[in-house]
Amino acid sequence: MDCEIGRTRLPTTTQSITRLPDYPIPMRTAVLLSGGLDSAVLAVDESGSGDMHPVYVSAGLAWEAAERAIVARFLESAPIAGPRRPLASLTVDMRDVYAASHWAVEGKPPAYHTPDEDVYLPGRNVILLAKAAVYCAAANIDRLVIGTLAHNPFPDATPDFRAAMARALSLGLGRPLQIDAPYAGTEKAEVIRRGAALGVPFELTLSCMNPQPAISDQPFAIHCGECSKCRERHDAFAAAGVHDPTAYASTANLA
Repeated sequence: MDCEIGRTRLPTTTQSITRLPDYPIPMRTAVLLSGGLDSAVLAVDESGSGDMHPVYVSAGLAWEAAERAIVARFLESAPIAGPRRPLASLTVDMRDVYAASHWAVEGKPPAYHTPDEDVYLPGRNVILLAKAAVYCAAANIDRLVIGTLAHNPFPDATPDFRAAMARALSLGLGRPLQIDAPYAGTEKAEVIRRGAALGVPFELTLSCMNPQPAISDQPFAIHCGECSKCRERHDAFAAAGVHDPTAYASTANLA
């Protein structure tokens, strides 16, 4: 007999797979929370549907200290429905794979107008999902969600990739794991509108590859205003028609 996980059907194997209890309970969900806009809105959104567990995975990249600080503050202030679960902070150090001169390790990100296609970290979602999946198995969590958006150009952001990862991880961990990307058909501007409706504190999110030191009226690192992630963030707020509360160190590129 086949076991269905999301839209992926697993063939029978010699190793039995632990099945979920057959009675109505809220599904336990882990949300990959990076500190950025998309995952922040996703975490608040998912918290209204059941038992939500935020997970941060560090890969040794230049901006992660600023991300972790903003994630902790966000979770204290965000309108999380139901019990507020503690953050699971995990590590998969990729600095033995990415070169020391790689922009994401060195901290010199692509410039403001760099196309999204040129801002690629090979295997980023592979390592994030794999590490988070092992945590989910240990914590008895059934579902893992990631904030991938529409038109993401990278190979590890496709439905086929997520289905294959869910199948492989379920087989390898000996228990079903569903991997979802609820915003995969949604543009960033619409995610911002959704976040505004949910009361997400956008000022406590970080979408920058070169965060700058805090200033007097901003206790956390601020956006550089010069990298392509800052451009993507600023443009999305404008397209959404929502006030952008972001503090940018440089406003030279902002319309």
